[in-house]
Amino acid sequence: GAGPSGLQAAYFLQRAGRDYIVFERSHAPGSFFALYPRHRKLISINKQYTGKSNGEFNLRHDWNSLLSHDHRLLFRRYSRDFFPDADTMVRYLEDFASLLKLQVQYNTAIVHVTLERDDQAWNGHYFPATDPDRSLLVATGTWVPNVVNFPGSEYVEGYETVSVNPEDFAGQTVLILGRGNSAFETAENILGVTNFIHMVSRSRVRLSWATHYVGDLRAINNGLLDTYQLKSLDGLLEGDLEDLAIIKDKKGKLHITLRFYLESRNTSAGIDAITLPQDELDNFATRAPYDRIIRCLGWKFDFSIYNRSLRMMPGKGNKKKYPQIKPSYESRGTRGLFVLGTASHSVDFRKSAGGFIHGFRYTTRAVHRLLENRHHGVPWPCTVYPITQLTNSIIKRVNEASGLYQMFSVLADIILLRDPTVVVAIHRNATAFEYLEEYPVGVLAELEMQTGRKAPNGLFVVIMEYGRNFSGADKDVFYYNRAVGEAQHAWQSNFLHPVIYYYKRLPTEREMRLRPPDWPLPCPDAVHHIVEDFLTDWTAPNAHILPLRRFLENCLSTDLRNFFAESCFLFAFTRQKLPPSCRQGYVGMQGLVGSEGLRRHAVEAGLLEDYTLTDVSGDRPPESHEESQDELLRDHAIPVHPLQHLVNAKDE
Repeated sequence: GAGPSGLQAAYFLQRAGRDYIVFERSHAPGSFFALYPRHRKLISINKQYTGKSNGEFNLRHDWNSLLSHDHRLLFRRYSRDFFPDADTMVRYLEDFASLLKLQVQYNTAIVHVTLERDDQAWNGHYFPATDPDRSLLVATGTWVPNVVNFPGSEYVEGYETVSVNPEDFAGQTVLILGRGNSAFETAENILGVTNFIHMVSRSRVRLSWATHYVGDLRAINNGLLDTYQLKSLDGLLEGDLEDLAIIKDKKGKLHITLRFYLESRNTSAGIDAITLPQDELDNFATRAPYDRIIRCLGWKFDFSIYNRSLRMMPGKGNKKKYPQIKPSYESRGTRGLFVLGTASHSVDFRKSAGGFIHGFRYTTRAVHRLLENRHHGVPWPCTVYPITQLTNSIIKRVNEASGLYQMFSVLADIILLRDPTVVVAIHRNATAFEYLEEYPVGVLAELEMQTGRKAPNGLFVVIMEYGRNFSGADKDVFYYNRAVGEAQHAWQSNFLHPVIYYYKRLPTEREMRLRPPDWPLPCPDAVHHIVEDFLTDWTAPNAHILPLRRFLENCLSTDLRNFFAESCFLFAFTRQKLPPSCRQGYVGMQGLVGSEGLRRHAVEAGLLEDYTLTDVSGDRPPESHEESQDELLRDHAIPVHPLQHLVNAKDE
């Protein structure tokens, strides 16, 4: 599939120089967006301005762009609309494929997928049309309409074919089956021309601002809620659609009844011979006949093209529209078959954004990195820093990383602590850490195998989370005192905020399975919540940075503060072990080169004592550095610093 996730995967494969091909049944990429949404307005936000120029941060509020190195392929260059038109997405995807010269074979419909056993293949089989060393990436999305069969369902119009011209509904009474964005989008389009609209679904309405799930009802389409609650004829009902039946009378009107009324009756005898609910309950809610009934029940994955040998099984419960996959996005039934994009949403359904472009662009990159390690021995990308940069590294990521922000509770940054004896490249006797970005936490127990990185000395996991009891269809998310402002109450934060888990060793698969309900990770050895922030700007020295640093210090039993050379000099005489910043800086002859301006600034800020040099040699500049030192020593111009004048350790 050459939809957004297929093109995103192709981009990463091409950048890595891998051999790949994308098959697309249509003549152009993004064929789904050529048809849907039917009323052509996307509900993915396209924020033009954030007040910042940081491209990574801005992706937090750009829900349409795919990841690439080409700044021309940012969606804001294609549309200035906050909710763009779907035709713009089609044009964007066409440019993404053509400008990056992705290998897409159009007009190629894959109608049957099977596998053949091969003991020589890495996974024991291969997919015909590929060689034994290849993997199959399924990025076909969910495009098969959900259909509920009940007596009279032949009278129902589908969302995929119903008219989008409001005038076709003028003066009509309409029933909509469904309760998602497609249902409300359809209702919004005809709200002003119909007699009234009723909407029936088995579940209550779920508002995205209450559930914090972008797939639930968005405010842009919820006009029907106003007209329902303000008693302007429209209304919402709950009921199991499979219990319904539809009867058409001689005038073409559609009547709602219940299936059990028809079980022992001859429906061909006409409507007059059929018992309707209002015959027994004269105030039955849907007793008024309808002119049209529209099905808006969303889509599901197309399982029909997969041979049974692949064991592509649907999920269970509310995930049955998606194939069963592991947290690594690999099929549970077939090694080497990965599911990308919307079809992979079972991993985080109703939890995060993995079913949407602004989420699966990151999970697709994660799958690519897993495959790079598995097939090519390329370890998961990481950066090695000295331990003194631990606090700064975390603060930088939680303030700008878009993958952590969009795929909260699913993707996390992993910090692997390194043995001091193996980091000679940084500094002798120094401690350091490896920083891995946006790793799927569902496979944390497999980290060493999946990434090619070792975790013998413990690790930190940096993740974004909402409060445990803040999200839900029945939650009041606007209650008074809904936000926490004090650092000591950070664990009670409701809104999205960073959480740091510390493990002395890598969690096991059993611990992952037995983790507490709704926890993304098993119980850690220590955990720290950075208090939620109204501006999502976690840079406050006292509220955000200081508590984080102290948490890290407690976990590592070390001092992560940065010290001036004067303090390091004192510690060298008074402590058995120097802080890391002194070992890596002062002892290693590292640090800022002093200057008169820097010294004066430190004195004025109260960070250093004012040891003013007494210039006994007049204004004549020394001829050389050595001459300057000799002259100062000879004239005793540098006073000895008494210990009582040494400044206390200061935070940098």
